[in-house]
Amino acid sequence: MSSALTDKIATLIEPTIEGLGYELVRVQLFSSPTGGPSTLQVMAEAEDGTMTVEACAKISREISVILDVEDPIDSEYVLEVSSPGLDRPLTRLKDFVNYAGFEAKVEMKKTVDSRKRYRGKLLGTEDELILLDVEGELYKLNFNGIQKAKLVMTDELMAAAGAKPS
Repeated sequence: MSSALTDKIATLIEPTIEGLGYELVRVQLFSSPTGGPSTLQVMAEAEDGTMTVEACAKISREISVILDVEDPIDSEYVLEVSSPGLDRPLTRLKDFVNYAGFEAKVEMKKTVDSRKRYRGKLLGTEDELILLDVEGELYKLNFNGIQKAKLVMTDELMAAAGAKPS
């Protein structure tokens, strides 16, 4: 789910984000397809899953200072601080518990049960295993084996978030 560089950046900025009363969800570094500066994406949220534009700006100001001093990225980049959004990435074990009952896409690092990609209803966790119902069949996927996972935008998810289904 991450690289050595993004892990290092997360370690540098997480205490500051937590000190501001937020939780770090994900750090990703994207190369520009046009050869311009890379984008350092930092996703964070309050414990209740909310996030405001003002909070994003505050986090951005605070972690910019750390990144300027520590200088972990050896090329030009743009810092982007955002909320995870409705179809959020699932990056922490607790995400799979908090969003049980909703549909998710999970991609594994290696083939498990003759497949790498799964889409189904989250059923929570069992120790370090993610429980996923895929068309009536239960899969138990090792959390540490996940390449990436995210919620799927559904009417149920939008209704739970208070948004109007389309």
